[in-house]
Amino acid sequence: MPSLPYPSGGLPVAAPVPPAPRRSLLGRLPLPERNYIAEALRTETVGGVILLVAAIVALIWANTFGSAYAAVSHFHFGPEALGLHLSVAHWAADGLLAVFFFVAGVELKRELVAGELRDPKAAALPVAAALCGMAVPALVYTLTILIGGGSAAGWAVPTATDIAFALAVLAVIGTSLPSALRAFLLTLAVVDDLFAILIIAVFFTDDLDFLALGGAFAGLAVFYVLLRTGVRGWYVYLPLALVIWGLMYNSGVHATIAGVAMGLMLRCTRREGEAHSPGEHIEHLVRPLSAGVAVPLFALFSAGVTLKGDALAGVFTRPETLGVVLGLVAGKTLGVFGGTWVVARFTRAELNKDLAWADVFAVAALAGIGFTVSLLIGELAFSDDEGMINEVKAAVLMGSLIAAVLSGVLLKLRVRKYKALYEAEELDEDESGVPDVYEQDDPEYHRRMAALHEKKAAEHRRLAEQAGAARDKPDGPA
Repeated sequence: MPSLPYPSGGLPVAAPVPPAPRRSLLGRLPLPERNYIAEALRTETVGGVILLVAAIVALIWANTFGSAYAAVSHFHFGPEALGLHLSVAHWAADGLLAVFFFVAGVELKRELVAGELRDPKAAALPVAAALCGMAVPALVYTLTILIGGGSAAGWAVPTATDIAFALAVLAVIGTSLPSALRAFLLTLAVVDDLFAILIIAVFFTDDLDFLALGGAFAGLAVFYVLLRTGVRGWYVYLPLALVIWGLMYNSGVHATIAGVAMGLMLRCTRREGEAHSPGEHIEHLVRPLSAGVAVPLFALFSAGVTLKGDALAGVFTRPETLGVVLGLVAGKTLGVFGGTWVVARFTRAELNKDLAWADVFAVAALAGIGFTVSLLIGELAFSDDEGMINEVKAAVLMGSLIAAVLSGVLLKLRVRKYKALYEAEELDEDESGVPDVYEQDDPEYHRRMAALHEKKAAEHRRLAEQAGAARDKPDGPA
């Protein structure tokens, strides 16, 4: 350690050690991560708009031609000998959502090995925000039913965030969030999905068939071995995936767990010479199917809530439905915001200087949109009460709508700031294909910019000479 002498020539003293720089929360992403998230969010945004349309169609269909909607939703098909003679709505919830959870599994694996969750310090923020964003809504629901008297079965309904619907809201209100906030929202949703999967697996599994469950695990083992030995071909994996899904369904464990398990097995690290890992490649192929087909079809047959009579008014009078609304709107907002603040407080990290805590609060309110997984958990929680399922779905829709409006207003208040930050992040003056903010340490970038400025300067000198020559030219005849 360097030392300094006393002014009088006495014993030396240690030089003051400069404090360590404080880590920044929601800072700029590395370029590869930024590109990956931008591509993922583009697909999810389009899927979110389709999801929004599907939900509106479901509501209109259920409230205008209710008998036809019910007939289609409850129409059964499938091999009864295999225990898969299911209704259309059941196929959508257990079959199509397995595709959604497969993508969630791949996303989680990638985040753990190559993304934000790889670094424990960086992972602390989304993990804490997601945990608090699930615990506080569950607590709000529980307090509501304790005060009003009601069933505790729906405690998990308001704990989920629907990233696709949230992005659809951003698309509708036209807010271009800075990449740090978009990444935070996506990573938060990935961690949220993980805990939602655990909730479904632990709390909504009854009457296990250990023979079928053993068969599902055997199938997953074969799936894993095939992946690790480099076997390729969709014609190998797709039939195996269907077998695993069917066995998982018949085991009593919710069938979507099969999708998650297979997604987590994919390799998401790149080897030398690979532009994309196998997991990234498959996710790129399957994500449009999940966001554009599977989830909207699930919404079509799950969001068809009958809103006749006092259905909407009842949302605010029954403790179960009021608990869902308050959990989504107040619980999610306070939980996500509080978790983020706690990380900043106890890790002595500083919020990105370009952002304010008001921005974190607005994104936390956006996380209160809990559509897809909330609807699924609502069906599982009240599976023996059709009337309550309808009312809880109405509460999910109402809570998500209120959260969407609230977050939309909050984000609109900062839209100019977001637009300026977004444009600065996307600026590519040298047309290299890489945003300028990522090239500040590249000498070639500065040489390209110098050449561009020289070219512009030469053009201005030429224009100045033309203007001077025109001014000195004698006037023509009157």
